[in-house]
Amino acid sequence: MEKRSTRVLSLAGAIVILFIATVAVLLNVIPGPHKRLDYVVVGAVATFLSMALLWLVINQGWLNLEDPKE
Repeated sequence: MEKRSTRVLSLAGAIVILFIATVAVLLNVIPGPHKRLDYVVVGAVATFLSMALLWLVINQGWLNLEDPKE
């Protein structure tokens, strides 16, 4: 497997793990019974953190999507 493919797959895995962990933590922190708005807030925060991780990784140059042959 290419180095780039491995990095993309590991980044995707890290984002999924961060999303699931954020949802699990926030559902335990927010007191129940949960309403629809609680689930919307939890999903929004989890999505924000996941996209923030993606933005951070891309800005740091860790992913390196450019083709080195060009």
